[in-house]
Amino acid sequence: MSADEPAEILRYTAFSTDPEGGNPAGVVLDASALDDAAMLAVAAELGYSESAFLTKAPGERTYTVRYFSPKVEVPFCGHATVAAALALADRDGPGDLEFLTRAGTVPVAVALRDGTARATLTSVEPHVRDVAPADLAEALAALDWPAADLDPALPPRIAFAGARHLVLAAATRERLADLRYDFSRLASLMERLDLTTVQLVWRESGRVFHARDPFPVGGVVEDPATGAAAAAFGAYARELGLVPDDAVLTLHQGADMGRPGTLTVELRPGDPRVRVSGAGIRIG
Repeated sequence: MSADEPAEILRYTAFSTDPEGGNPAGVVLDASALDDAAMLAVAAELGYSESAFLTKAPGERTYTVRYFSPKVEVPFCGHATVAAALALADRDGPGDLEFLTRAGTVPVAVALRDGTARATLTSVEPHVRDVAPADLAEALAALDWPAADLDPALPPRIAFAGARHLVLAAATRERLADLRYDFSRLASLMERLDLTTVQLVWRESGRVFHARDPFPVGGVVEDPATGAAAAAFGAYARELGLVPDDAVLTLHQGADMGRPGTLTVELRPGDPRVRVSGAGIRIG
């Protein structure tokens, strides 16, 4: 692509086989002629929570990937990783890929199962940290959540698997469904704590969870399906002993927005990394 040719912008949804479900992302498979301002402009015009911009790197099926929300660049984005991998699979066929991101190297595998393409990303090594009481109080105030509405069995933490997320667990599905928050106040806190999203979860059963992810720092009220946060949550669940080391978790997200999606989170013994997988489909 020459510098004066417009980049081809693809649109995929991740974590659903319905174009109206899951989380949509823009994908540019050859962003070599785009500078930072151009990538941000494309992401802002699309208006999706994130878009992925790829440049071929040395190595077979290896790409440098950058992720932009309508407002800022983020170090890693799970759903745009899935979308980009599926776009590459549509062009080049399924198989193994290597994405070089600001957060680190992320292997991605695309396989066909019963005619449906599924992408599985393997996160960078995660970690989980405590939340300062004052920061937790500010987050709850911005969300207008009384502390009594939290699930005491799932304590608040900041979890990282490529990006930082504040994990807060609701005691009831009704609490999770009622999301009306102070956009500017929560964004200010998130910027100070270097958070990408706030991951709100409700535990349906031992290995099934529902999630919502406010994303005001990206200029988006809510992210419909958040792969990076799902990876961070897998690390959180393992760190707190909520699940065994070989667990497979199911996260449902987006239903409250009318864009239902399903994310599969896999933990493996002896490997601190977290795998997140899901289907997807091209839009339009």
